Amino acid sequence: MTDQSALPVIVIGAGPVGLAAAAHLTSRHLEFLVLEASPSASAHLRSTAHVALFSPWKMNVDSAALRVLEQQGWTPPNPDDKPTAGELCSRYLDPLARALAPHVRFNTRVVGISRRGFDKMKTSGREHAPFVVRTISVDGEEAELEARAVIDASGTWATPNPMGVHGLPARGERANAARIRYGMPDVLGSERQRYANKHVLVLGSGHSAAGSLISLAELAQQAPQTRISWALRSSNLQRIFGAGAKDGLPERGKLGLTLRKLTEAGVLQVFTAFQVEAVSAEGGALQVHGRSGDGSTRVLDHVDEIIVATGSRPDLSLARELRLELDPWLESTKQLAPLIDPNVHSCGSVPPHGHRELTHPEPGYFAIGAKSYGRAPSFLMATGYEQARSVVAALASDMTAADDVQLVLPETGVCSTDFIETEASNPQRASPPKSGCCAPAKPASTKQGCC
Repeated sequence: MTDQSALPVIVIGAGPVGLAAAAHLTSRHLEFLVLEASPSASAHLRSTAHVALFSPWKMNVDSAALRVLEQQGWTPPNPDDKPTAGELCSRYLDPLARALAPHVRFNTRVVGISRRGFDKMKTSGREHAPFVVRTISVDGEEAELEARAVIDASGTWATPNPMGVHGLPARGERANAARIRYGMPDVLGSERQRYANKHVLVLGSGHSAAGSLISLAELAQQAPQTRISWALRSSNLQRIFGAGAKDGLPERGKLGLTLRKLTEAGVLQVFTAFQVEAVSAEGGALQVHGRSGDGSTRVLDHVDEIIVATGSRPDLSLARELRLELDPWLESTKQLAPLIDPNVHSCGSVPPHGHRELTHPEPGYFAIGAKSYGRAPSFLMATGYEQARSVVAALASDMTAADDVQLVLPETGVCSTDFIETEASNPQRASPPKSGCCAPAKPASTKQGCC
């Protein structure tokens, strides 16, 4: 059997959280290798380079990464300034990737993880076998690497949720893919011509949807024939409008206030409780077919372009041969799920959690970052940084540091008790306790966040 102590820890993904894990591994003098499918760091953030982040620099720079960069003579930005996603890449993640370059392989996609000589069914001696990480290079060459542990920070951005209400692609969604864009397109920049003077439908009720709607409204001032429709499954707009000045992140609060003003001014044609079932091409445009909350059919027609901002989900195929214990609906670990379930928690804060809440029956495998949340939204990088610190400390057998998890996140100011559908939508998890995130804040001395 291979001596696992001589093997590296393999980190999947060179995004903010993956590189933070690498920095912590460096500080612990542990051998590691970062595998990134794209040719540069944080391809997902880079694809939304135009988007301004809610959180300031001081919340977006990991402590161990800062130490690595300072050794390279890096000058940190003003901690209170708020970067765009592109600035986070160029001013922080690219320099960090260069500092860690001997341990980072780009253009190397991970396509599977297992144990040497063990499929999912085999038990005896399993924990003593090294991990096998199957990769494929940009030129199609397959390879296998062995690891003592795997930290999966591959994120969820590459697997967006479809527009269909059932969690499946709507009928016709694939056939009309050329006119459907997922995530946050650069409406005012590189993709301006795609949307100017068109009828654009935005689907979704999160911050990505809000950002696209606000950009489209600005575009409509410059290109007056631009029409904007907004469809969302919920009938309650308060969750996306937010709490304004009560929000712990002022820019997040402003986003909701701006969206509220646009809605009240009639700039957006809003369709609430709209459940998309199909999309079809009719007379050179698209028709979107769905149902209302009462079950009646609805059709949105003469749509030129659709922006789907309905969140994303983890790619679970990578770890299919590993023994994972996932929450049935969130696809996070079972231990983490009750702390982040959006049916119960919407305040934006999460209790401190680390390696113990992220542990699976497969010892040595951890999903961190956005992937750790499964399908739950509203992940902040600061959460991933603390996860990375705790997991790496555990791999270094420093259990005191691994268990000393501390995390306080800025609250949204909107609580799940504001939404009457909470218990009906999730009867197996109780509504927030009176001492939880939707109650008065705990004393400042506590290490925990509002939840």
